[in-house]
Amino acid sequence: MILTGNSLVNQRLNMTKYLSKTNGQPHPRSPGKRNANRPSARKRIFDKASELFYLKGIRAVGVETIAAEAETTKMSLYRNFPSKDELVAEWLREHDANFWQTWDAMSSRHPKDPRRQIKAAFALLAKHVADPKARGCPMANAAVELTEKHHPARKVIEAHKTKLRARLVQICTQMGAREPRLLADELFLLMEGAQVTTQTLGVRGPARNVARAAKMLIDAHLLL
Repeated sequence: MILTGNSLVNQRLNMTKYLSKTNGQPHPRSPGKRNANRPSARKRIFDKASELFYLKGIRAVGVETIAAEAETTKMSLYRNFPSKDELVAEWLREHDANFWQTWDAMSSRHPKDPRRQIKAAFALLAKHVADPKARGCPMANAAVELTEKHHPARKVIEAHKTKLRARLVQICTQMGAREPRLLADELFLLMEGAQVTTQTLGVRGPARNVARAAKMLIDAHLLL
């Protein structure tokens, strides 16, 4: 029995009539043309995975969900990324690159004033933790979930945090702190703590005072 309406037979008949009118060429307003500017499957997968990992967590998001949200398939996902672990690592690599691009741009505005550099860094952090949509630091969040020592994302996380700590030591040394490593560690802990408490106590919690706390901490060290 042949069904009417949107049956496969009718679809083929309609397509035959359509191509006869266009000499076998797609019409300029065909679906293929409308999707010409659509992001590639790889970009859609990466962007959607990045969003889901940050908002819901890594373990809570499966490849099926990512593929569905990106309007593609698991097969397409695995063609573009060897595994979910590698997709996570790639997400964190991009975060690392964006983080340091922002930091370096911020520092370049005060090339000879390390105190203003660190002030700008904490002002930016204060703005971030005041955003109700923020879920803290992607690196720190991922570190809690990814406990496997050899997970490809662990190296990205550890390298990022190591570099941040080293950069703080450098700035504290340039500021003339008597104990630059101690001050750097205290500022590092302040940064990490602000990101975590935002998730537990919200934007009206202790994190809102992070910039002021950093200033008082630096003042205390420089007055020693």
